[in-house]
Amino acid sequence: MKTVFTGSFTQQEPIPESAIETAVEIMRSGRLHRYNLVGEDEGEVSALEREFAAYTGAKYCLAVASGGYAIATALRALGVNAGDRVLTNAFTLAPVPGAIASLGAVPVFVGVTEQLTIDLEDLRAKAKFADVLVLSHMRGHLCDMDELMKICRSMDVKVVEDCAHTMGASWNGIPSGRHGDMACYSTQTYKHINSGEGGLLTGDDPQTMARATMLTGSYMLYARHGAAPHPVEFEQIKYTTPNVSGRMDHLRAAILRPQVQDLETQCKRWNERYQTVESVLWGTPGLTVVERPEQETYVGSSIQFLLLDWSDEKVNDVIAQCLERGVEMKWFGGAEPNGFTSRYDSWRYAPSERMPASDRILKGIVDMRLPLTFSVEDCAVIAQIIREEVSTVFQAA
Repeated sequence: MKTVFTGSFTQQEPIPESAIETAVEIMRSGRLHRYNLVGEDEGEVSALEREFAAYTGAKYCLAVASGGYAIATALRALGVNAGDRVLTNAFTLAPVPGAIASLGAVPVFVGVTEQLTIDLEDLRAKAKFADVLVLSHMRGHLCDMDELMKICRSMDVKVVEDCAHTMGASWNGIPSGRHGDMACYSTQTYKHINSGEGGLLTGDDPQTMARATMLTGSYMLYARHGAAPHPVEFEQIKYTTPNVSGRMDHLRAAILRPQVQDLETQCKRWNERYQTVESVLWGTPGLTVVERPEQETYVGSSIQFLLLDWSDEKVNDVIAQCLERGVEMKWFGGAEPNGFTSRYDSWRYAPSERMPASDRILKGIVDMRLPLTFSVEDCAVIAQIIREEVSTVFQAA
């Protein structure tokens, strides 16, 4: 009789008790808005910004309503306007091109490699068409950041790193988000710290971060921020920068602060689970494991593998047969968007020329979450089910 897994792929761990206690205190006070403070109280949002800046090594940090809002704010702060072309990955999630399009700017998609990272040769060819790249570290895969920055700096392309899946990761010892000009992080439920929705924006340039602070709606209260530029940086821009309100509140910040403090431990736990699944999948007939470079320190909160050059029918068979055994996976090759799974040709507000080499990769990507509610033993069972079903379908082809 075949093994059936009974765990939930959407169940997250509970919020830490210390965060719940602080959140309850905030709700009892009624002071949820970040600027609704008493006396010299720093407030949860400002404290989170200060602590996250210290964690990443950034000079400045701004807490906002979502990761997608952080990207749009970064682009506005860098001076992107309607009609401007902005480079981004063909392999990413909808909020990334959505943030670009929300400004009236035009996404220009750059191809994907078998390592599921941005194609640097395609980037080199397209960098002359834009002044900004939104680099999506999609599903936690880091490209050669040294080479990418060399390309972008040589062509005066600003880099906004989308670190929604790489909070806690690094390249050659440099934390994800510290290579580019600005970095955006998500605290949505399925990310590395969880407040339901939320985002963080970091950077080192005082004028750019001052503009970002004004954009999120600081109401001239920027001096109350714990990780913002000096007030003098706001003098030239405070009357000319529009308010596009998108602040984080004290409740979400309170939920996040203990999670930031525990992030290193959580990253190690994710990687134990990722490496368990990866070790079982190696050598599965017809399945390509995505190899990670030595320079990359990753956070394995999800895992991807490739069924390259498989027919739609056979991939759907694998997905369906695994689901029958309790293993829930997503396929990026489907003709229609499904939940969080969509491709550059799904976003019809951002038409693009076809990229055949990237289409082949995208068509083969299978994606699976690894929540920390799963034990290492659970992950071994899940991986064995995938191995069995992929092997069965492949051998029947």
